[in-house]
Amino acid sequence: MNVRRRLISGTAVAAATALGLATLSACSSDSAAAANTDKFDVVASFYPMAFLAEQIGGDHVNVTSLTEPGQEPHDLEISAKQTAALQESDAVLYLKDLQPSVDDAVAQSEIKTKIDAASLTTLEKHGNEVGGHAAEHDDHEDEESSGLDPHIWLDPVRYAEVAEGVGKAFEKADPDHAAAYQANTATLVKKLDALNTRFEDGLANTKTKVFLTTHAAFGYLAERYGLTEEAINGLDPESEPSAARVKELEKMAEADGVTTVFYETLVSDKTAKTIASDANLRTDVLDPIEGITKKSRGTDYFAVQEANLEALKTALGTK
Repeated sequence: MNVRRRLISGTAVAAATALGLATLSACSSDSAAAANTDKFDVVASFYPMAFLAEQIGGDHVNVTSLTEPGQEPHDLEISAKQTAALQESDAVLYLKDLQPSVDDAVAQSEIKTKIDAASLTTLEKHGNEVGGHAAEHDDHEDEESSGLDPHIWLDPVRYAEVAEGVGKAFEKADPDHAAAYQANTATLVKKLDALNTRFEDGLANTKTKVFLTTHAAFGYLAERYGLTEEAINGLDPESEPSAARVKELEKMAEADGVTTVFYETLVSDKTAKTIASDANLRTDVLDPIEGITKKSRGTDYFAVQEANLEALKTALGTK
């Protein structure tokens, strides 16, 4: 699929996305609770990983997250208490190269089952990643050192591939409940397949294929559904863009039929509203689902993805 993904470069974004993990029904927000339960104890690095563990593990797992609700995942620094809990757990589920402190802790731990979600599907480079997502987090030199886009969970197809790999890892590590893990994985994959179909159908016929975001997180989603993500990189979400940049965006919006500037739930909408006002565009939320909080448009991954789909349909102009 030949999909454009243009990055509007500038100085690196200083204010990273303030998103984290909401406590799930089967999860504990205290990572110390991960160790020594009578269930299969799984430590997850952040929300998308914890959600998979909960959905696949069901009643047989005790899932905890290293990233608290509202905490920016990329900035996570693991505490000594969390490190100790990690060592005593049965498994860890993480996404390599997204959270350097997690990578270091996992590498140094003696935990038997280490599940790297990045190894369970294919990752790609989307445009110039140096001027893209990685630039938003320039304080972390080791982060995303591979140059690959880590936002695989926003593509339901790739997320389903990861789910299948996690299910197999759970079956191997906890064979007494293998049948349950296999069944739960099949159910989750079926739901993700259905979500993919809804995205395909909902975005098949739109007036424009271009959308504008303040976070370059939607490259896989754009590629999957034949869209183009215009990422406003180099703009601090708390600051106003320059007149020259606004003019550039106005030209792009007019040429490509862009109607909306998307921003994230927990990040200030000041930049988005400034651009939208000067370019005569509207604003809306497009959630990268790095975490769930009270401000999220939904209580779990599926609900937020449905909200994202509706937002995209409105912005792109469903025919």
